[in-house]
Amino acid sequence: MEKRKLGINGPNVSSISLGCMSFAGSYGTSEKSDCFECLDVAKDFGITFLDTAELYGKGLSEELIGEYQFSRKHNFYIATKGGTVIGGKRGENDNSEKALRKALEGSMKRLRVDFVELYYIHRRDFSLDIEEVVHTLSKFKTEGKIGGFGFSEISPSSLRRAHSVSHVTAVQNEYSLWTRYPELGMLQTCFELGVSFVPFSPLGRGMLTDTFTNPSELLDTDIRKKIPRFLEPNFSANCKIISSFRQFAHSRGWNTAATALAWILDQGKHLIPIPGTKNVSHLKEWLVATEIKFSKEDRDEINRILPVGFAHGDRYSDEQIVGIERYC
Repeated sequence: MEKRKLGINGPNVSSISLGCMSFAGSYGTSEKSDCFECLDVAKDFGITFLDTAELYGKGLSEELIGEYQFSRKHNFYIATKGGTVIGGKRGENDNSEKALRKALEGSMKRLRVDFVELYYIHRRDFSLDIEEVVHTLSKFKTEGKIGGFGFSEISPSSLRRAHSVSHVTAVQNEYSLWTRYPELGMLQTCFELGVSFVPFSPLGRGMLTDTFTNPSELLDTDIRKKIPRFLEPNFSANCKIISSFRQFAHSRGWNTAATALAWILDQGKHLIPIPGTKNVSHLKEWLVATEIKFSKEDRDEINRILPVGFAHGDRYSDEQIVGIERYC
């Protein structure tokens, strides 16, 4: 597995890393044995960086990672997130020093560590200037609790404001072949400032794979249940378009997930995608993405099949998108 730098002064981590939200049941039921097996395979294939959050299962994802590291005597680089009010109403965030300190200490306890490589603000608390939040995060870094800090789902202008106070290690926003919003300034700003860009849901929440999920079979707890792109008539329209991309990938001898991830990696060396899974077979499918190298003709064909903005429906419902910074 090739490595990429996590921020200017951070460690070299695996270019493809593992998102652990599904460990907490966000995409259906989750068994500890499956999560541990997934982490075993990730470790064996050279994945060194995990992404989790206090919010995922109210700490369950962090607890599983902590137990795994303790029992297996193996440590990953870990990013986790705080700043949302656990148990509060949707969109309720608290980025005050008191709340963030409590959240970080809780995360470290569940992870069974005394240091977290990267700590994100999961969602901004708009009652506070982002500069004030950076001062708090800088304190945590000075105290030796975190190696670096970042923000999730923010705008380029907010990144510039934060970065003017202290170096931001990473920004984590949704980015994939069907969610190209970060191309409207965020990718460019991260590159300019030396900030890593960490795409979450780089496989379109399972759509950019060899098998489409049947929305009617999703559990009520599955977050896709309310996402407009998975509702009819949008879902059928999206399947038809993505089927052509699947055929393109197969014609080159690649699987669809690996091709979609290779496209992410091809957008710049400062991108570190974090596809999420608890399924070993899915993990093995996309790990070969680092072996795919595109020609100019490949890139042109992908852009023809999946032009910018092709997806039918929004990436979140109005209820789900609360707290996310919009721009452009």
